[in-house]
Amino acid sequence: MQQVLDLPEFLENAKRTVVVDVRTPLEFEQGHIPGAINLPIFTNEQRVLVGTAYKQQSRAAAILLGFELVGGKWADFIREAERFAPEKKILVHCWRGGMRSGAMAWAFNLYGFEVATLKGGYKAFRRAALDSFPKQYPFKILSGSTGSAKTEILQEMGLLGEQVIDLEGLAQHQGSSFGSMGTLIQPSQEQFENLLGAQLQSMDLNKPIWLEDESVLIGKRVIPKPIWEQMRQALVLKIQIPKKERIEFLDTKYGILDPEFLKSAVLGIAKRLGPLETKQTLQAIDEGRTKDFIEKVLVYYDKAYLKGLNSRRSETIEHIEFKSISPENHAKAIVELVNCAKKNKD
Repeated sequence: MQQVLDLPEFLENAKRTVVVDVRTPLEFEQGHIPGAINLPIFTNEQRVLVGTAYKQQSRAAAILLGFELVGGKWADFIREAERFAPEKKILVHCWRGGMRSGAMAWAFNLYGFEVATLKGGYKAFRRAALDSFPKQYPFKILSGSTGSAKTEILQEMGLLGEQVIDLEGLAQHQGSSFGSMGTLIQPSQEQFENLLGAQLQSMDLNKPIWLEDESVLIGKRVIPKPIWEQMRQALVLKIQIPKKERIEFLDTKYGILDPEFLKSAVLGIAKRLGPLETKQTLQAIDEGRTKDFIEKVLVYYDKAYLKGLNSRRSETIEHIEFKSISPENHAKAIVELVNCAKKNKD
């Protein structure tokens, strides 16, 4: 029997049941429920034809055309669904919870699947993501100069039970000219927002939520304005690591990358580096002197970081100094520091 679920129940079921998005590949690429599988009932072009029939003729004409276009593909849909949902339990949605998901759910149900659809479709999920951004969150910001291993520290803090949102992970970018690492492909802006919204909705608002200090742009993805504004007002814990240690750490990450990618990234900030520094940096890459290359670009990134930090209110910034890179130990020290501060406040 086919069920129609509200968004919270649908997402709860999605934790243990396959979600099938029957919208077109183009719609799915623009944005989708995290973890969903795309099984499009129409191609991109077919959807345009059906939509035109609906607007220019009638709902009945659109439905009839839809069935004609799908033709003998129903068996293929069922076989594909059996492949990734062998237990025959499945969740289905389209854009608004209308004809496409209804038709696919009917076919699955007829074959013997346990099926549920999403009331309001992807549109309901998208609206919930957007509605999550203006809410108030107990953000804490982990800050530090480039190469301080902030991402790795936050990952370790997550293992210790802290609430962490990895914005760079969601954006698939490390947040600098070199941030794609030569291989990372960013999601669409809409999908980045979907991923962020989903994580925000899963957070306990009675506990701190840790984020890394970021600019409003992570690669080409924009942090939603309400979240960005809260980040700029949040309490900041700035870690201080000696520059030599940061260079060593960055060399393990960037020194192994394709030299042509590194040179391309350097050229992307050439105006900020200046002609001489750009020339010397490119030469260091060509000669395999990766630590020299890193030291030169850090001059620019350290200045940019300090400019951003100095634009914050000083009373919102707390400092903690470490002598070396050790994400696991640093995470424990930060959690202990925060817990002690909370006990003293209580």
